Amino acid sequence: MVYRVCFLYLKNSADTEDAVQNVFIKLINTTKPFKNDEHEKAWLIRCATNHCKDVLKSAYKKRTDFDISEDIPDKESEDSHEDLLEALMKLPDKYKDCIYLHYYEGYKTDEIAALLNKPGSTIRSHLSEARELLRETLGGESA
Repeated sequence: MVYRVCFLYLKNSADTEDAVQNVFIKLINTTKPFKNDEHEKAWLIRCATNHCKDVLKSAYKKRTDFDISEDIPDKESEDSHEDLLEALMKLPDKYKDCIYLHYYEGYKTDEIAALLNKPGSTIRSHLSEARELLRETLGGESA
């Protein structure tokens, strides 16, 4: 799960592996007690997201183009899955976070709102807008 979150941001295996390692080092070093497994999972997602955003903001990190078919972990044989993942990775962060948490991790909109410290209506709006962007990108019918 942490690897997938980091990969969506960093878009290459090497940087993703570094980020995952740093996130788990933070987990080991944290003294914060977690209420339950879901609380720990939410903390890991938030920590991974924040770490990746910091990496992307840093002056050291230079963004380069790459061939997406070479770096996707667990590649699916169907082109539609690759097209969807590629379109998802091109979404702005506010949409990418919502889509990932909702469809890949199974969180409900109110839970996502609590994780991202945003109103539930904003999350629902971001999900709707992200779906529309994906529909346009992938050539589907508009709602």
